[in-house]
Amino acid sequence: MDSLFTPSSIAVVGASAVSGKIGNTILTNLQSAGYKGELFPVNSRGGTIGGLKVYKSISEIDHPVDLAVIAVPRDAVLCALNDLIKIGVRSVAVLSAGFREVGRDGWLLEKQISELAEKNSIYLLGPNCLGFINTSAGINASFASGTPLTGTTAFFSQSGALCVAVIDWALANGVGFSKFVSLGNKSVINESSMIEYLGNDPETKVILGYVENITDGRNFMAQAVKVSMKKPIIMMKSGTTAAGARAASSHTGAISGSDQACDAAFHQAGIIRVDRLEELFKLANAFSCQELPLGPNLGIITNAGGPGILAADACGESSLRMPSFSLSTIAELQPMLPGYASIYNPVDLLREADAARYCKAIKLIGLDPLINSVLVIVSPSDKMNLTEVAETIAACASEISKPVFCCLMGRKNSEAARSIFSEAGVPVYDFPKQAVRAMDSMYKYAIWKGRASRTFETPDRDYDAAKEIIDSALRSGRSELVEFQARDIVTAYGLPSPDSDLARSGDEAATLAKRLGFPVVLKIASPDIPYKSDVNGVWLNLNTEEEVRNAFWKITAEAQRLKPDAYIAGCLVQQMASKDAREIIIGFRRDDQFGPLLMFGLGGVYVEVLKDISYRLAPLSVEDAAEMVREIRSYMLLKGVRGGEPADFDAITDVLIRMSCLADDFPEIYEAEFNPVLVSSDEALVADAHMTIVKLSSGSKESGLNIDDDLSKEA
Repeated sequence: MDSLFTPSSIAVVGASAVSGKIGNTILTNLQSAGYKGELFPVNSRGGTIGGLKVYKSISEIDHPVDLAVIAVPRDAVLCALNDLIKIGVRSVAVLSAGFREVGRDGWLLEKQISELAEKNSIYLLGPNCLGFINTSAGINASFASGTPLTGTTAFFSQSGALCVAVIDWALANGVGFSKFVSLGNKSVINESSMIEYLGNDPETKVILGYVENITDGRNFMAQAVKVSMKKPIIMMKSGTTAAGARAASSHTGAISGSDQACDAAFHQAGIIRVDRLEELFKLANAFSCQELPLGPNLGIITNAGGPGILAADACGESSLRMPSFSLSTIAELQPMLPGYASIYNPVDLLREADAARYCKAIKLIGLDPLINSVLVIVSPSDKMNLTEVAETIAACASEISKPVFCCLMGRKNSEAARSIFSEAGVPVYDFPKQAVRAMDSMYKYAIWKGRASRTFETPDRDYDAAKEIIDSALRSGRSELVEFQARDIVTAYGLPSPDSDLARSGDEAATLAKRLGFPVVLKIASPDIPYKSDVNGVWLNLNTEEEVRNAFWKITAEAQRLKPDAYIAGCLVQQMASKDAREIIIGFRRDDQFGPLLMFGLGGVYVEVLKDISYRLAPLSVEDAAEMVREIRSYMLLKGVRGGEPADFDAITDVLIRMSCLADDFPEIYEAEFNPVLVSSDEALVADAHMTIVKLSSGSKESGLNIDDDLSKEA
């Protein structure tokens, strides 16, 4: 994409001499930004604009063109693109609006444009975008008002209006950018393209992004994983609800939405996700001017007790720690402070702290081998020379090889001090919690960046057997596989389950129960009853043949009464799990952007009411599976409390890996759920399974949701 961001020549198609028109603003911005290459304005009226010759048509341009910026009415864009292809253009930015964002006709036209661009190997930005800015090359190929300063942070956004606001904010606050890109409708160049390009851009140190949806989630994750190992990616995503999605037919479907999938994708790809624009740019500033901390230990210096306590509280809510200083540091702090001052972490320099006291404390704590990063809190007082203090802190910070952050309380009289910190590359925050959150993000990113390579395992399974079951169900028109049908897939994928068999009569159920060994469970078996609880279809702890016979007739009779149209195959007779077994739930549902989203949690109230759930996207690594188990708040219940035996975590991980493999193998399975999985100290048994299956569209590829009929229309 160098032809887009560093073109040696630019054609402005739709250039105008009328001030206020987009074609005029683009040309003016290119000239005022200091672009040194050749400019070719195109307008059917000819003449000159801004001292430049105007070409009446694209075909008149007799020089090579790297980039064309198109700002003509929508219906003229396709013709302009065809003409540009004839003269060998390499990249195009379509600023014109009225495409997919307005309806079917616009969508069809955009599809034609994107297909034409891809066929001719043209990088196309937009349509319906603001354009882009490359500050180092003196290029402002946008209709934004003004050009931001040069910096080391790149920003791309799906929203053009947001770009306008951010540029205005950046100009007011002196914030610089390496690249500034409005993606618009993302017909060719999307967030994945930008992450890949910016990952190799030597002028970009930090990548920022705002998106409303993500195109091709799998490719997005693949690019982000590679780039985030080199430089931080900080993103904000809106549109976090799954409104209008297909009604879920399982617990998993009911609690797994697009936002959970996005969270999982960002987590697995090493992307730092933020909820507010302010935090996006605050973090960008921190990452661009400070080194990553080498550990979690934070030293806090303050001249006021309250802010110090707030910082300590924020630290307690983060992954950072506040260790005691080394004995040598404490020994040197004692003589410089009154006896009533706190010389432990946080160290309180007291209200009368001056520049000299701050300087000595920063050097002592910054050089303490037990401390990895330093937070300096300044609460201005009437006797403090704030400018002198800021200059001293900035100078001392430059002498320390560890990250130093500042929290400057108050705004009215602190602008000069803030400018000093900004110029010195010391991130400054209004409140302690903001600073701690930024430092915590940097530490978490450092952990992610330094983690070991993921381990992916492919378990043994009988793929053909599972495929035959699914294909047979689809041929017969079924969209759901309930337990007695899905258990054959469970078996094919090597998943252990309690001994069970299907009984078609009370006597057969009693015989099976005797063979399996008491106590047993009886469950209604019907392809038309996915939720057994709806018909009181599960009876537990049956200890005699007579109890089994009676339960069989009562279960089937009740099911027939409540669901008169349901086909009743009989009852599943299943061996009871051990008394110490705990119930967990493992499932997945396909997200339309990222593919299979796996979930894990304890069963019952933990998942249904407390929503104590962890999520990851397939394919699942061994490390991902282990993290999912440890991530839930009720993890300690699995570890064992009050003398209880710990659960078999290896067995749980194995079930998760096999579920992930099943999801990857069969895009026909829209959602699946193992509920409950009975976990004891030495095994994990899939006691019940339920799957929703769909017919794939012909020639479809796994990329989120690719299915036929009503489901695809709803999606």
